[in-house]
Amino acid sequence: MQSSMSPRSAFPGILTAVKPGEVTVQVEIQPGPDRLVIPQSNRRRTAALAVTAALLVPALAACGSGSGSGSKNDVKNDAAASTSASVTAGSKAAHLTVLAASSLTDAFKTAGAAYEKAHPGTKITFSFAGSQELAAQVKQGAPADALVTADTKTMDGLKAETNAPAIIAKNRLVIAAGKGNPFKVAALKDLTGTKIKVVLAAPEVPVGRYSKQILDAQKIEVKPVSQEPNVRAVLSKVELGEADAGLVYKTDTKKSGDKVVVVDIPDAENAVASYPAATLKGSENTEAAAAFVAWLSASEAQKILQDAGFQKA
Repeated sequence: MQSSMSPRSAFPGILTAVKPGEVTVQVEIQPGPDRLVIPQSNRRRTAALAVTAALLVPALAACGSGSGSGSKNDVKNDAAASTSASVTAGSKAAHLTVLAASSLTDAFKTAGAAYEKAHPGTKITFSFAGSQELAAQVKQGAPADALVTADTKTMDGLKAETNAPAIIAKNRLVIAAGKGNPFKVAALKDLTGTKIKVVLAAPEVPVGRYSKQILDAQKIEVKPVSQEPNVRAVLSKVELGEADAGLVYKTDTKKSGDKVVVVDIPDAENAVASYPAATLKGSENTEAAAAFVAWLSASEAQKILQDAGFQKA
């Protein structure tokens, strides 16, 4: 004898309500209280969830036809996994634009790839330049979500445009001497010769300001043949043989190979560069931007930065 069954009991997955501007998806695992209801009001997200629910109906129906506690547990587990997948698929993808100091180029390319892999649906585009250039872009209203500079002074000048920053890394300066170090540069004082061509970053650039700071502290006067807009430009001049030596961050020489000879500067004569990161108040992706900036202080990102030669914040 056939028992009487309500439509809700007969189908393990049904679409229970459709309203203008709102779709409510209800997937029932079995008759009774074991059911999952996912209401959504966002039109785009609910459309995706509705389609997912429709696709789940046959699969869940097949699972529900089994008997015994084992079958019920399997169905519940499958439903939880499917629900998690559908919610992820329905999440809004974030495309973040991050303005970052030139010295972070290599480390942030690696970090960005790692973050995208761990956060499907998030895409990060980096714009690398000297910190002073990045500050100008922010003040001019360039569309971006986060900013990382190579000094606190530049970030402090953007309090009206940024949220509270956090230091994510530190760096130190070194002397990058030309291939083979023909002038036998061993210390800062060796940059004062009349024949050696030295290139520095411009004084408004963080690395240029740090360079001036350490040279002035040692009462060393250097007459650079050029002043560059960022640290990568300084290193490039030395690598190409257009200059005999320059002051750069230690991290920038990691991939120079034998193009340059790295001469360390003693801590007592050196300067520490701090890298603050902050979200921008004008970001249209505030939650995603905040998540990325927070991640930069987490263990995975810190390992990437330290592998690239940065010091722990």
